[in-house]
Amino acid sequence: MSDSHPNRFDQDVVLVTGSNYGIGKATVTRFAREGANVVVTGRDERRGRTVLEQLREEGTIAIHVPANLADPDAIETLIEKTVHKFGRIDVLVNNAAAQTHQTVKTTSIDEWVLTFDVNVRAYWLTVKHALPHMPDGSSIVNVSSNHAFETGAHSFPYNVTKAAINGLTRAMALEFGPSIRVNTLNSGWVTTDETTADDETIAERKEIADIHPAGRMGRPEDVAGAIAFLASDDAAFITGSHLLVDGGRSAVMYDRTTPDYRRSGWPEEYDHEWV
Repeated sequence: MSDSHPNRFDQDVVLVTGSNYGIGKATVTRFAREGANVVVTGRDERRGRTVLEQLREEGTIAIHVPANLADPDAIETLIEKTVHKFGRIDVLVNNAAAQTHQTVKTTSIDEWVLTFDVNVRAYWLTVKHALPHMPDGSSIVNVSSNHAFETGAHSFPYNVTKAAINGLTRAMALEFGPSIRVNTLNSGWVTTDETTADDETIAERKEIADIHPAGRMGRPEDVAGAIAFLASDDAAFITGSHLLVDGGRSAVMYDRTTPDYRRSGWPEEYDHEWV
């Protein structure tokens, strides 16, 4: 895990969506340890309160605003409460996402709509409402995935939304520059403490780790450090870009699962997973 830079975001106001656990939790913690005042938000109020308490114990000025980002009114309220408390937003990290495990043939219209509402529309609306409260020099980081460039079986329509986020970033960078920088962080395979680990999944993770040139799966802290970099003055000349953080996974040409999938298909009974 990379070391934090104390006071790099001294007194900056940072809002990270989907910050109840996983990448979002690691990201809001990273910004807090670098001196920021932070906003924790997500659907799960209990988890959010836990993150808030941990941050406050470390001396961070923080608030928690529960929000279901599939609801446009909730997004507007999230921004209003943030601005009411802090007066502005210096860094906005769009991270909350719905993950699907479907196919072109099995996805329903309702599932398509919900996935786009959370993964794309919510990013746009959060930025739209935050923009009047973001001073010159602010930064937006849209968290996407390596699925924006390459994809695997049974990742539809999640993979489509991740490609859309890259397009969203380019449009925003063009429109908001030079006042506000906008970049995408495209993460690879990341494991979290919240993931259940029985004997089978441990074996599977070892196999997954072996196909990464880095020799392991990613950790939330790996992504958090890269997000903090993109938001910092060290990235002052970076905007409209897409930073791929995947342990070299995209450099590997062969994926043994593809032939199996093409021959027989995969199970079709999966649900949304989102924060």
